[in-house]
Amino acid sequence: MRRDDPAGLILVVEDNRNLSEMVGEYLESKGFGVDYATDGQDGYRLAADNSYDVIVLDLMLPRMDGLEVCRRLRNEAKKSTPVLMLTARDTLNDKVVGLEAGADDYLVKPFAIQELEARVRALIRRDRRQVSAEVLKVADLVLDTASLRVTRAGQEIQLSPIGLRLLTILMRESPRVVTRRDIEREIWGDGLPDSDTLRSHLYNLRKAIDRPFDRPLLHTVQTAGYRIADLDAPPAG
Repeated sequence: MRRDDPAGLILVVEDNRNLSEMVGEYLESKGFGVDYATDGQDGYRLAADNSYDVIVLDLMLPRMDGLEVCRRLRNEAKKSTPVLMLTARDTLNDKVVGLEAGADDYLVKPFAIQELEARVRALIRRDRRQVSAEVLKVADLVLDTASLRVTRAGQEIQLSPIGLRLLTILMRESPRVVTRRDIEREIWGDGLPDSDTLRSHLYNLRKAIDRPFDRPLLHTVQTAGYRIADLDAPPAG
């Protein structure tokens, strides 16, 4: 593993050796450092033990599939490394399942190698923008983006990977209203879900961070979007 590659360090977890070598050689020609794993268990071990800028992860892998690798990275290893999922399945449901498991983006096989590079670079840019805000706080709600730990009034709250991403978006912009379209594009990219998907995640997020407590922090602003804010706090100044 190398940390001196200016473009970034990428872990490619892919059991098709020809595809893995093609992806790796192309990324190396663009200035990236690349590590390899050919099955899910080795991929999980490398990803959990090391620091990568992006993990390019095949969905169908021997010994542990890509969904399980993602879930364990997020839930057990507490790793927030961006994950680009490679899949031969081009249905919205399969993409949503991958994102629910903790993937950040997906690419359907066969793909143009230039598109993979563009998505890797976009994930690195997005991740580096978020590194500086390690602890986000609104009233008594706290999100530590390094450990992915969420608490309110000192009580730990468990969220799904998409719930965490949704909370991060809203807390980062608080108290500004974030439009539905901006939220959907931040989470799902161009593969926008049906209208009920975001509503379902917002319902679960509200149930987790607001229902057990005295006052709500997650607010729906009709025709505008959503925001996290303490509306009972006295105005500044």
